[in-house]
Amino acid sequence: MTVTTPAPSPVRPRRGLFRARLRAASLAGATALVTGVAFAGPAAAVTQASAESQFRAAGITWSSSGGCTTRSNSTCTSFDGIRQATIDGAKTLKSASGCSLNITGGTEVGHASGTYSHYNGYKLDFSRTTCLTSWITGTYTYIGLRGDGARQYKAASGNVYADEGNHWDVTYYNCGGC
Repeated sequence: MTVTTPAPSPVRPRRGLFRARLRAASLAGATALVTGVAFAGPAAAVTQASAESQFRAAGITWSSSGGCTTRSNSTCTSFDGIRQATIDGAKTLKSASGCSLNITGGTEVGHASGTYSHYNGYKLDFSRTTCLTSWITGTYTYIGLRGDGARQYKAASGNVYADEGNHWDVTYYNCGGC
């Protein structure tokens, strides 16, 4: 199948750049449709299997008190519906900090609700380690206590790290500079 583009129409100088970008975007979309390849942006939710594969490749581990991954079970650690930006943010944290990371909470039920919630794929819980705690408190900016009393630290990227005592609760608004 051949994709053709119409001949460019005369454009006003001020709009030329906009139209060129629009034309390029249209061609990119057509290419994706022709090849059958879909490109997931950072906000796209991914499957459990894809998230596990990406975490495993990055050397990030996970565990659950129930030894399971079922999203509807609060004792599991699920990645079903996690955002790609959240996965990328965890990978950025691992490579920047040099710390071992173990995920203890993902998209499973049992966490607080809200737009930027675990269930909606924006948050991960990490086991508390000396390395991770030192990295977060020594690198990010302390921004005060959360409503529940958790100490919060904010990265330059805008991602927020909350010390919940036995683990770190991280909200990934983006990939953290990936």
